[in-house]
Amino acid sequence: MKMHRTVIKSLPLFETMSDAELDKLLAQATPRRVLQGEVVFKQGETATSFFLLLSGRLKVTQVTGDGQQIIVRVVHPGELFGFAKALARPDYPGTATAVTDSMTLAWPSDLWSDFIGRTPLLAARTMQTLGRQLDEAHTRIREMSTQESERRVAHAILRLSGKAGRKEEAGIQIGFPISRRDIAEMTGTTLHTVSRILSAWNSQGLVEVGRQKIIVRDVVGLSRLAEGKPD
Repeated sequence: MKMHRTVIKSLPLFETMSDAELDKLLAQATPRRVLQGEVVFKQGETATSFFLLLSGRLKVTQVTGDGQQIIVRVVHPGELFGFAKALARPDYPGTATAVTDSMTLAWPSDLWSDFIGRTPLLAARTMQTLGRQLDEAHTRIREMSTQESERRVAHAILRLSGKAGRKEEAGIQIGFPISRRDIAEMTGTTLHTVSRILSAWNSQGLVEVGRQKIIVRDVVGLSRLAEGKPD
């Protein structure tokens, strides 16, 4: 499957590159459709490629030493993932699974240095992307270390609605299937606790919860909870 440069030209990472540079970049890439539930790579596997998500959504999970599974990241369209080379490690630190039908581009890991060296701006924006992801990871670690469950869940849902929300008459719906267990794995809490919190919020009109669906109905109210300022 040959990809045309227009599929990445509009993405912030690549918008300043010339057509010739984009064509060369795509010539080295391998496109892949990933169906919902399929795994792109598994935790501990040798990192042979790094990836760009063109469409769909992925979740990256890790299994901790005590056997607990956590979601460390949700990958959105236009984002890089699986870049173990940038982390100076030979294997993937997590498992990437499609939560909706998705399309990715893959480059051999050995091309990482060449990839970020295409133009100074591409290198700068790639580093900015990695920096934002590291900052988000630190924020989540801080939340899990210092905040009670309700605030952690509120932060997680607000982040998801901000990045993947679509406006509807009822509010802002997170634009991909998401379960209570997913929220529990994102926030380091239990499925029972998340279910209790979401049920209470549903009754209060803060969110509307369905099967694999969450709609934020009161962003201001949820934000106050996230900041520890309930009415």
